[in-house]
Amino acid sequence: MAQKQNNLLRRRIIGAYLSSVISIALVLLLIGIASMLIVNAKSVSDYFKENVRVSVIFKPKTTQAQAMKYQQQMECRDFVRTTHLVTVEEGTKELEKMLGEDFLSVFATNPVPLSVDVTLKAEYVSADSLEFVQKILADHPLVDEVSCQQSLVATLEQSIARISFVLSIFTILMLFVSVVLIANTVRLSIYSHRFTIHTMQLVGATRRFIITPYLVRAAIQGLFSALLAIIVLVTMMFVLRSSFAQIFELFSAGLLLKVMAIVLLCGVVICTVSTFFVVARITTLSKDELYG
Repeated sequence: MAQKQNNLLRRRIIGAYLSSVISIALVLLLIGIASMLIVNAKSVSDYFKENVRVSVIFKPKTTQAQAMKYQQQMECRDFVRTTHLVTVEEGTKELEKMLGEDFLSVFATNPVPLSVDVTLKAEYVSADSLEFVQKILADHPLVDEVSCQQSLVATLEQSIARISFVLSIFTILMLFVSVVLIANTVRLSIYSHRFTIHTMQLVGATRRFIITPYLVRAAIQGLFSALLAIIVLVTMMFVLRSSFAQIFELFSAGLLLKVMAIVLLCGVVICTVSTFFVVARITTLSKDELYG
């Protein structure tokens, strides 16, 4: 009979522990998702900025050799990421797709000029920097016009600023909710041991002696919960990667390791700190308050 009761008690303890670990892991998963958004925000922003093209259009009599020489000169500039020479044939094919194959019939000669498409490094894709870049690209006798999508860049900057603001608010709220939920889970788990803690005090155990085992247990619990959250997060990323392959190319292994470190740190720190305050609070309760 006593053996049955012991087994039943052990199962209840294990069940309560697993329930606590899963609850904390779900909250840490939310922290992991928020962290993924934060650490990858710059990569996503840079991706869109570096896909903004600046078109350098040459004068009608410019030869392909002259255009290639200009292209090589521009590739040495600090602000240039990539360049692509758009030949007359390539430009004609692009216009044929847009206007139809017979659009040249209204012209005596082919009106499509040579051009170079330039993509800039992300830090130069801003309203002020684009004016500087445009002047440098246009400062050449062969260049007829430099076309840069300034309105698109302005819209992009505004959108990124708004998204960053919303993301910051979301992250702060997420961290606050996570700390509260994990602290409550830990408090409920530890509070059931209040009589054991009180008994230890009655036999002369010091506060440090009482708190230390609970802190170690909390650190292990936070570690297990964080590992479980990381496994779920990585699994979700691999599942979603098949549908959003281009976006997931922006997420480097280094950034993923940062997210894992954040989740591990949050799991261990929040659990340990919450346990410390809960146990410290219980050690100050009177006998009447224990039954309250």
